[in-house]
Amino acid sequence: MKLKLYIALFLLSVSAWAQPKVSTSVNVTKNKIGAEFRLTLKTDVDTFSKVKFPERKNFGALEVIQSYKIDTVKKGNRYELIKKYGLTQFDSGKYTIPRIPVVINGKPVFSDSIKVEVNDVKVDTLKQKMYDIKAIAEVKSDWGTWWIYVLILLALAALGYGIYHRLKKTPKEVKPEPVVYKSPIEKATSLLQQLETKGLWQKGEIKSYYSELTDIARNYIEEEIHIPAMESTTSELIEALRVAAKQKKLKLSNETVENLEKVLQQADLVKFAKVKPLDFEIEEDKKRISNSIVTIHKSIPEVVEEDDELALWNEQQKELARLQKLKKQKQNRILATIGITFGIVLITVCSLIYFKGWGYLKDQVLGHPTKELVEGEWVYSQYGNPGIKIETPKVLKRVDASKLLPKEVAGMVKEMQVFAYGSILDDFYITLNTATYKEEIKADLDKAVEGYLKVMESQGATNIIVKTEEYDTQKGISGKKAYGTMVVVNKIKGASTKMYYELLLFAQNNGLQQIMIAHRDDDKYGKEIAERVLNSVELKVE
Repeated sequence: MKLKLYIALFLLSVSAWAQPKVSTSVNVTKNKIGAEFRLTLKTDVDTFSKVKFPERKNFGALEVIQSYKIDTVKKGNRYELIKKYGLTQFDSGKYTIPRIPVVINGKPVFSDSIKVEVNDVKVDTLKQKMYDIKAIAEVKSDWGTWWIYVLILLALAALGYGIYHRLKKTPKEVKPEPVVYKSPIEKATSLLQQLETKGLWQKGEIKSYYSELTDIARNYIEEEIHIPAMESTTSELIEALRVAAKQKKLKLSNETVENLEKVLQQADLVKFAKVKPLDFEIEEDKKRISNSIVTIHKSIPEVVEEDDELALWNEQQKELARLQKLKKQKQNRILATIGITFGIVLITVCSLIYFKGWGYLKDQVLGHPTKELVEGEWVYSQYGNPGIKIETPKVLKRVDASKLLPKEVAGMVKEMQVFAYGSILDDFYITLNTATYKEEIKADLDKAVEGYLKVMESQGATNIIVKTEEYDTQKGISGKKAYGTMVVVNKIKGASTKMYYELLLFAQNNGLQQIMIAHRDDDKYGKEIAERVLNSVELKVE
């Protein structure tokens, strides 16, 4: 009895151990109003499990502002699934992230609840003066803007009149006339070509193929030799053909007549006796009909008709004039279409520039490289040692650090890792590097700033204006911030660009961490990217 009890307890413990769990963590428990709490859910499952993370707009009182993609880490025959959410709250106070259900194999498994705190942003009104909001100043103009609307209306009216005028002149569509053949041989040859394009016997429609094939031959004989071929049986047709050949002195050989008779008899067997000829027999019958028609045409004596040359020349001139008129009408329609299209585009562009501004047209229509970075899918990852977690619009690529270190510094560095996106000559540039020293060295951040500025000068930066201030991360790690403007000279293109840069430096446990972002000074999207990137920086605490 005790043995059964032990076995039951053991099985219960194994089932409890095998029950999937969801671990819960958050990057910070205290944050400012509107800042992001990064909630992380992790679960460890086998390869056959199905896991579904919730997609909601709110978790309790906190709003979900970002649902990140699921990261998958393979561990042997199991997978660790990591799902992150960006949460925020715009009212100060203490909140609780509730237990969140994760459906694993059809059953909900709940995460742990976490308490977080949202604090107000302190405003020092003693150091910074406060001013009343200024009223909107109206710009008076003698002319006003009424004339712009008048011009647009006039342009649209002219455009509408032009379209109506062209449509009125455009000739109505002429229905295609039935094909008129100049001679029976031309008609027969054309119909034989059309019959082959149908591919009837290849599709198994042998009866239809032989019916059309013999009808073409009978029609030709009836039109060319003037005997009732369509109403005659095969024997009657062959007999009438032989009689007509003697009367009209046609140069027809017995072989030609016999070949035609064979095909007609074969067609009768197909239509009435349901005989199915082989493929090579069908090919032979097709050649016999074609050769018979050509031979009959060549056997007919030529009749020379005298045409009125003047009448023929007049007809040719009329046809030439008609073709030239059609060509001119087509050219006029093309020119009118191009003009109307150009007018519509011009009016649209001018309207957009006037009402929305050149910046709107350039960003929305022509495109803006940094705008695409803002709207693209961002990447949140950790780089270097000591690690730096950062969110960027593109993945930072590793750069060979050995080429960047001066000789006098390389001997002091134990390990250095550099990651970057773009270069200092581009419109937007991010670089991140971490370094650890061989010996115990207390890093001087002010000198580190100076050294970094010299590196920027070596890469083509001039007229560097720098301001520095103390900087603290959300976890309380102190560092140095340097920011300002510089002029970057591209020697290859011979152009210079004014850039704005921000540099963060931190010294931790015999190591140095640096983050630098640069963008065009007048680029509002670059400024937006820089703020988002710097607000996402998290340093690994050593």
